[in-house]
Amino acid sequence: MELKGTTIVGVKKDGKTVIAGDGQVTAGQSVIMKGNAVKVRRLYNDKVVIGFAGSVADAFSLSEKFEEMLSRYSGNLMRSAVALAQLWRGDKALRQLEAMMIVADSTEMLVLSGNGDVIQPENGVCAIGSGGNYALSAARALIRNTDMSAKDIAVESMKVASEICVFTNGNLTVEEV
Repeated sequence: MELKGTTIVGVKKDGKTVIAGDGQVTAGQSVIMKGNAVKVRRLYNDKVVIGFAGSVADAFSLSEKFEEMLSRYSGNLMRSAVALAQLWRGDKALRQLEAMMIVADSTEMLVLSGNGDVIQPENGVCAIGSGGNYALSAARALIRNTDMSAKDIAVESMKVASEICVFTNGNLTVEEV
C-alpha cells in the first residue's frame, strides 16, 4: 500500500521565506495513517528549509540526497538543486521516485519536481502536494491583497487547503529562514 497525501506551501515576502506543511499521511484513498507527520525540516546547519510531498519513502530518499548535495556544495542552494536534478534524471532508480520538494534558504526558494526540474516560483509563492493548488491559490490572493507576513500567509493558505483537500490536515509544521 502506497502512503502519500500532503500539502506544502512556500511564501517569500519582505526578506523572509516560510515553508509550511501539514501532518497527514494517507494510505490509498481512504485511510489516514498518521496525522502528525513532519514533512518540513531544516538542513545544513539550519540554514536551509525543505518541505516534501509524495510517497513518504521516496520523499525521504530525495531529501537525503539533497542534504548530501548541500554538504558537497557548501550550502549553495541552486548548485545543490541542479546537481540533485541531474542525478535524479540520470539515475534509473531515482527516476522512479514519486516526490517533490520545496527548498529554501535566506535568499532563494525553489521547487524540485518529480521530473528532476528546478523551478523558481513566480511572485514569491509556490505549493506542492495533493492540496497544493488550494494553498497556492490562497497564498497568491493573500500576498496580493493583504499586508500579512510571509508566515501568516503560509499558515492561512494551509488552513484553506485543509478545509478543502481531504488529504490535508491542520496539524502544521512551519519553518522560516
